[in-house]
Amino acid sequence: MVSLPHPTTSAGRDGLAALLARPAKAVVALDFDGTLAEIVPDPERARAHPGAVEALAALAPEVASVAVVTGRPAGVAVRYGGFAGVPGLEHLVVLGHYGAERWDAVSGTVRAAAPHPGVATVRAELPGFLDRAGAWPGVWIEEKGRAVAVHTRRAVDPEGAFEALKEPLGDLATRHGLVLEPGRMVLELRPPGMDKGVALAEYLREVDAGSVLYAGDDLGDLPAFAAVEKLRSDGTPGLLVCSGSTEVPELADRADLAVPGPPGVVEFLGSLAEALRGA
Repeated sequence: MVSLPHPTTSAGRDGLAALLARPAKAVVALDFDGTLAEIVPDPERARAHPGAVEALAALAPEVASVAVVTGRPAGVAVRYGGFAGVPGLEHLVVLGHYGAERWDAVSGTVRAAAPHPGVATVRAELPGFLDRAGAWPGVWIEEKGRAVAVHTRRAVDPEGAFEALKEPLGDLATRHGLVLEPGRMVLELRPPGMDKGVALAEYLREVDAGSVLYAGDDLGDLPAFAAVEKLRSDGTPGLLVCSGSTEVPELADRADLAVPGPPGVVEFLGSLAEALRGA
């Protein structure tokens, strides 16, 4: 008999029970970085954790849908995840840029909304802006297409740089009609109305989900947690999973279940697939 982790909340236990009872109506949605892939100093070197694609391919045929919800461009997440052309993942959906882009495995194409003009302006201003903001060696800019991010993880004082830059970057974002989203030693400037909660809620309505599992690891996953909590209050069961439990206590405190990072997520997905196959 397959042993699954035990959610610590009654709402989480109800969510897991609903998924197991009616998997054909269940959606499994997951963040990418920190959940399916380890956090690495260079985001361009992030790749899905060994076993992640295999676990997803085993699980996907047992549920209504599997969706990856990420701040990355959809095509980048597909490449770094190795999701394209995998048997079992024919109906995987990747909601990239917080839902502004969408990749469907069935077509292999990306659909996207028009970009926000403020992103291009901020992108051009950021190098000089950071030079004027002070000497923070190791701080660097990540180009994300529909957003731009400032990373402090490589700085000599990552937390000091993060705190010092948060307010001025917030002001810069506001001047250009953008919002600032803090994460794990990263400050992302992006258009308003783009978040994982909006993307997840719209997708769940589209597929008429009867239950949902969402797994994430960072502050950017809080809107998705809130979306699931709202669905639960309206009668749709849901299970909230935190990948890791120490670096982002705001997320861990709201989760029904915490697992030890991407390896724990992969193990949980594999056990869930096995449980559903044996049901």
